[in-house]
Amino acid sequence: MSNPDHFDILFEDDYFIAINKPEGILVHRSGISEDTRFVMQLLRDQIGALIYTIHRLDRATSGVLVYGKSAEAAGALAEHYREKTVEKEYTAIVRGWTDDSGTVDYAVKDQDKPNAPFLDAISHYRTLGRSVIPHAIGYKYQTARFSLVEVAPETGRRHQIRKHFAHILHPVIGDKRHGDNKHNNYFFDTLLIPRMHLHAHRLAFTHPFSRERMEILAPVDALFVKALEITELKSFLPAHLLPD
Repeated sequence: MSNPDHFDILFEDDYFIAINKPEGILVHRSGISEDTRFVMQLLRDQIGALIYTIHRLDRATSGVLVYGKSAEAAGALAEHYREKTVEKEYTAIVRGWTDDSGTVDYAVKDQDKPNAPFLDAISHYRTLGRSVIPHAIGYKYQTARFSLVEVAPETGRRHQIRKHFAHILHPVIGDKRHGDNKHNNYFFDTLLIPRMHLHAHRLAFTHPFSRERMEILAPVDALFVKALEITELKSFLPAHLLPD
């Protein structure tokens, strides 16, 4: 049995460490959560060293998460994020059939901060595959449609991808906050797949110190694969993103 407090390390050198973050865990302590387990503390314990935040993933999102091994390293890569030179790609299972490709240009705000302003937000996507399966979800149809999409966010707002796909009426499956309750309940309670199907599968950047071009890939987990199989979308997922 795998250790839930031991992370899969995707890349490590003298400056950075990248892990495949599991879904369902916060990256660090938050004043709006009573959680007692956090990626930062657990990874520090795992490697026996301090680490420094560069970027974040939502609690419910899995995938590539990079930390600096020093404040200098973290600051150097964080500058690449600010300059928008870091390539980020996500895989998501969404409700319905999406267009072959598209761009969502829709401002969002942090709903947990009442006075927060709306900020420009842009996400590009392409559809990897579509399916229709004989599952009656809700009362209207005897079948259900799904799409597997690859998303490249141009900006990095909180819950951006989740909000954008809800905005175009193709919510991410398992998104409790912005998604479709009927589909979520069906996946959680009937299919016993209690996760949101959004995964950060790729991060690419120029190493701030070695100048080497880096590409870090993270395979999806077993629950994500189970959802792909049930929705008949597994054949559309690139093979290198399947777990060993």
